[in-house]
Amino acid sequence: MRITLTTLQKMAQEGNRITMLTCYDASFAALLEEAGVESLLIGDSLGMVLQGHESTLPVTLRDVVYHTACVARCAKRAFIIGDMPFGTFQISPQEAFRNAADIMAAGAHMVKIEGGMPMLSTIEFLTQRGIPVCGHLGLTPQSVHQLGGYRVQGRGEAAQQIVEDAKLLDSAGAGMIVLEAIPSGLARDVTAAVRAPTIGIGAGPECSGQVLVLHDMLDIYPGKKAKFVKNFMRTGGSIQGAVETYVKEVKAKTYPGPEHSFSG
Repeated sequence: MRITLTTLQKMAQEGNRITMLTCYDASFAALLEEAGVESLLIGDSLGMVLQGHESTLPVTLRDVVYHTACVARCAKRAFIIGDMPFGTFQISPQEAFRNAADIMAAGAHMVKIEGGMPMLSTIEFLTQRGIPVCGHLGLTPQSVHQLGGYRVQGRGEAAQQIVEDAKLLDSAGAGMIVLEAIPSGLARDVTAAVRAPTIGIGAGPECSGQVLVLHDMLDIYPGKKAKFVKNFMRTGGSIQGAVETYVKEVKAKTYPGPEHSFSG
């Protein structure tokens, strides 16, 4: 039976941790499903781990549509989320809808949009027209140059703004919210303040679920690894075993541990 947004929201309400990994092709889609991963994210991280770019910025709508279609052909149960690349949703809600519709037509069940308050009208426009939206707060990689690099966000006075942005996204209709590279205490506060499930990546253990870039958790990406990344191949012994271990540890709330989390 297909996992839906309603399924994931119910899991969050019941305290059952949601597992998510990035995925970009049909073979891994089948493997991740078999290992028990509930949601697959066609992330614009493909620009770095597949295409060799230094950031996610060069990824195009065409890239995401192509990889979403590849994943959707073999993912028979998982909930599929497609990232909206840089420049495809910032101009107007109408243009965002046209681009999101292409990702949905390729097989996604939801699109992901980075940013807080400036994205409210776009999220409302999409959700009111049948396109579920996952928000993304904290470290937003498409804004890497404005942020001054891949740095922890939400420390000090900036914490309250993230809480407020999360509430606004929630009220605008966001069905999930990714929280990236923020203090674990702040992520806990955000999770308690919104109805939408929160999915952490470098946001500590108190989110509704966790996501990692597949190539990072398998330790096959040659670039620098963030503090929150764990090499699951070390204990899993195989790709299948690594993913199964990831699922078990997220469900048991043993990953992420203190060593993978940030303080305020």
